[in-house]
Amino acid sequence: MQREHIAAGKDIQRRTGKTFYLATRFLPKRVRHATHVLYAFFRIADEVVDDAADVPAEEQAARLEELRKQALGTAEPDEPVLVAFSQLRERDGIADEEVDEFIDAMATDIHTSRYETYADLETYMRGSAAAVGVMMTAIMKPDDEAAALPHAIKLGEAFQLTNFLRDVREDVTERDRIYIPLETLRSHGVSEAQIERLESDEAFEAAMAEELQRTESLYREGVAGIRYLPEDCQLPVLLAAVLYAEHHTVIRNQGYDVLTEEPSLSTARKLWCVAKTRWHWHLHRDPEAVFERVSAVPSAETGSRGPSHGEGVPTR
Repeated sequence: MQREHIAAGKDIQRRTGKTFYLATRFLPKRVRHATHVLYAFFRIADEVVDDAADVPAEEQAARLEELRKQALGTAEPDEPVLVAFSQLRERDGIADEEVDEFIDAMATDIHTSRYETYADLETYMRGSAAAVGVMMTAIMKPDDEAAALPHAIKLGEAFQLTNFLRDVREDVTERDRIYIPLETLRSHGVSEAQIERLESDEAFEAAMAEELQRTESLYREGVAGIRYLPEDCQLPVLLAAVLYAEHHTVIRNQGYDVLTEEPSLSTARKLWCVAKTRWHWHLHRDPEAVFERVSAVPSAETGSRGPSHGEGVPTR
């Protein structure tokens, strides 16, 4: 991959994925550059369907198919990131099937805006989140890839579910999408129309709390596999998990109301998460122990956050 191709990917990640970009900065160079390219490829494909309010569905589908061909090397890439991704795919042995899974998931967003069950949403995430975890594992090259992969998939799903829960307001107002499973909403007496009207109440907040718990179980499964990654990749992946999960603290502090105001992390809060994670990492070097100590995810045994959770966290 040429320097200008990597720089193009880095610029996209820095502008559009600030939280993940912060964690990426701690990766070793051999993985960091590839991560810039991967993230930029994901973003380019995602924007075909996310930023396409006035683009006919058939044009979105055609663009995704063109991206598929360019990513798989069967068509000439039309921008630097796609040149770099095609080279990266061959260099690190990323299977064509993973690229297909990802593009197929992006295509789903053209016509699908609701998910009846969590199983339906999980099928979607097999391409949109799990495929990302598989590709990230490929570029890190763990010694025991078979052991690392299931956890990487769970962590990718956890990241995406956090995004879904954080972005409920944006998704419904800008894209007419609801990613909370309808069965969860109905079980709490919440209708699609209520979310479309941005009306938060105790029922909606209970549904959010349930989905937050589901997401946090995935974080625990995902973080349990960080130990299988190369040593120089463990802290950066742990940082990403802590930073994404920190949105859960903000959501709880808002009383699970993500319809009135979208949860966001201030720069100060992100830097505080990085500082305390690095401190505990240097003391313990145990991903699960550090995550339990510093993250927003409650302990599975106690069901409550540890004593350091939320202490001294800047709110602005």
